[in-house]
Amino acid sequence: MNQTYSTYTSDQQAVWKLLFERQMARLPGRASQAYMDGIVATGFPNTHIPDFERDLNPRLLPITGWRVVAVPGLIPNREFFELMADRQFPATTWLRTREQLDYLPEPDMFHDTFGHVPVLTNQHFCDFLAALSRIALDHVDNPEAVEMISRLYWYTVEFGLIQEPEGLRIYGGGILSSPGETIYSLESDIPKRTPYDVPTLLQTPYIIDHFQEQYFIIESYEQLFHSVPEIESRLESLLVS
Repeated sequence: MNQTYSTYTSDQQAVWKLLFERQMARLPGRASQAYMDGIVATGFPNTHIPDFERDLNPRLLPITGWRVVAVPGLIPNREFFELMADRQFPATTWLRTREQLDYLPEPDMFHDTFGHVPVLTNQHFCDFLAALSRIALDHVDNPEAVEMISRLYWYTVEFGLIQEPEGLRIYGGGILSSPGETIYSLESDIPKRTPYDVPTLLQTPYIIDHFQEQYFIIESYEQLFHSVPEIESRLESLLVS
């Protein structure tokens, strides 16, 4: 499908600006440096809804070879992983309303683009995404395997933390697009914060209706990418056992 940009209303444009400005006030000193650099590198628009083909892809493609493609919302696993394996990041085109500023039950365009696209300027992270998606496609008809891969995706791409020289930072798009979880994930004494460990992630269920009870910390994006062979081997062993 295409992003029909002309259908966005002035109120939707105002909601985007509000969401962007509110979250950007929280992220310096909390978001990964790769994310902050990606905001600049992609020329991420702060005053208007991003036009995928005019605003994002012309800048993103030359950096890592990835592009953003429009989807209607949540899509089937096979289609999702096929796009990602082909270095196309699926983003929905609908935006939350003013009444949904702080919570909505499924990802919208702000989550999909603001939360994820800036980190797609990091090559190791992108290579991890593509490789994980290829593994998922090999097992896409096995619900048990898909569930384990979904756990790993959730605790990295959506809710991952990274230890950087300046301190603990956020790279997961689910946190970066949430004002409440941005603060909670780093500053609350409630959740556990655990070093990245493939077998543990594959077997740790995740939460979809409130803040996470556990976060996993990578040391670098290189570590994430270099863990791909272990993901594949651990997954195979768990499926056999």
